[in-house]
Amino acid sequence: MALRAQLSALADSFATGVLAAIRSASIEDLLAESGGAARRGPGRPRGGTTTGGPRTERTKGGRLARRSPADIAKVLAQVVAPVKKSKAGMRSEEIRKVLDLDVREVPRVLREGVAKKALKSKGQKRATVYSTR
Repeated sequence: MALRAQLSALADSFATGVLAAIRSASIEDLLAESGGAARRGPGRPRGGTTTGGPRTERTKGGRLARRSPADIAKVLAQVVAPVKKSKAGMRSEEIRKVLDLDVREVPRVLREGVAKKALKSKGQKRATVYSTR
């Protein structure tokens, strides 16, 4: 029983000493010793900024990163150039192959082009041909 009492007294004095050291330290000291900001748990995605263009950044599931209106306008300008050169117009698949775009990013760009009247469309579904005005 004496051993148990001695270990309990040592544990209490250790805990009291640790708490006193933590209370007397500044926040900066505590963060420096703990390795910086709080870490996320293992199931949470890492936070970060996207630095690449609309095609380079993909999430874990293969989805495209969110594109800003400036990104979409930039891709639209790239789309208009080859369509302008084609007399008969181009289908979305041809545009995608020429510019090496992802299948999932083309429909939004083409809708924006038609809405902004940079492109005009004729036909339905896969037979839709895009040309310049």
